[in-house]
Amino acid sequence: MTVESQFGTDVLLVGWGHSRFGKLADEDLGSLIRAVAEEAIVNSGLEPEDIDEIYLGNFNSGLLPLAFASSLPLQASDGLLYRPATRVENACASGSAALHQGVKSLLAGTARHVLVIGAEKMTHAATSVVGAALLGADYETAGRESDTGFAGLFARTARAYEERYGEVADALGMIAAKNHRNGVANPYAQIRKDLGVEFCQTVSERNPVVAHPLRRTDCSPISDGAAALVLSAQRVIGAAAAPVRLSGFGQASDFLPAARRDPTAFAGSAVAWNRALEMAEVAVGDLDLVEVHDCFTIAELIMYEVMGLTEAGSGRRAVEEGWVQADGRLPVNLSGGLKAKGHPVGATGVSQHVLAAMQLSGTAGEMQRPGARRAAVHNMGGLAVANYVSVLEAV
Repeated sequence: MTVESQFGTDVLLVGWGHSRFGKLADEDLGSLIRAVAEEAIVNSGLEPEDIDEIYLGNFNSGLLPLAFASSLPLQASDGLLYRPATRVENACASGSAALHQGVKSLLAGTARHVLVIGAEKMTHAATSVVGAALLGADYETAGRESDTGFAGLFARTARAYEERYGEVADALGMIAAKNHRNGVANPYAQIRKDLGVEFCQTVSERNPVVAHPLRRTDCSPISDGAAALVLSAQRVIGAAAAPVRLSGFGQASDFLPAARRDPTAFAGSAVAWNRALEMAEVAVGDLDLVEVHDCFTIAELIMYEVMGLTEAGSGRRAVEEGWVQADGRLPVNLSGGLKAKGHPVGATGVSQHVLAAMQLSGTAGEMQRPGARRAAVHNMGGLAVANYVSVLEAV
């Protein structure tokens, strides 16, 4: 069953907004939220007064003193005053968590139009502060000193993968190079530079090892940014772009202690992936593109296997044989992914949906995959602990 056939309600993405990602010294959390909220509402063809509910995805975890940001979107317009507004947090999946809450409001019939925003301000903080904040999403290392932060956790995953399946450093370099090449075409991306495969595969002064075997090019950057979209249970006259339908969604949470999870399997992501595709009544071969959570390149490699592109241990084939390139059979991260686009934690999930919706509405500009009709989005919090997948299709 699709969302509409299962719940009797259509869920459409009818408008969206997106800031540039990067070091945005002249912006604060409030200004980022206001800008994308205004853009999304205008592009939806609705008035602020038409919005019934607001969800804000924001991780924070001590990055900012203000820990109560739920009402910041109201500053986008007086017409939003007194609308129910809720902050949603689920680590790096906070944006998708906010979106899923908005979807459920539509399905419950308590709202007709929902504004969903994801936002984060990170670059003002010292690297040590950012590292400590992100480690707040890890059961074993939260509150402890760490020289490598979350990179160290994914490096451990990469080492476990290599012990089981063989070295993948060159494949990880190819993934990084692919995403940087894709990011050149994304006007919102933090890093718009084609670094090349050789640079990404080679340890150098400019590309040092962060946590073996992960190099700097294997790690997503620290970012500021925001994205927003309007969900509606009906088509809206006057929208700036064709609507995009949510045809399936899945969420799965795994155990928090690392000892209870296989670090190379992303089992929770696999469950969320299968739930979403089953609801949408599609298979991986029916997709035209995928946006996955490549906070580190090893995560994208494992996701090739989770998606069913290859068997476990063979994910490198997908990049080495060109399947996931922009002109391949299933392009992955045409936006540049977190690797090149940037990773303002709370904004990431919403951004992924916005960029996929742009592809399906034919408004992705230089990023456009010709004829794209169906896409999937994968967003996760922690090391595949909180997992969200959406299937979107052109209307």
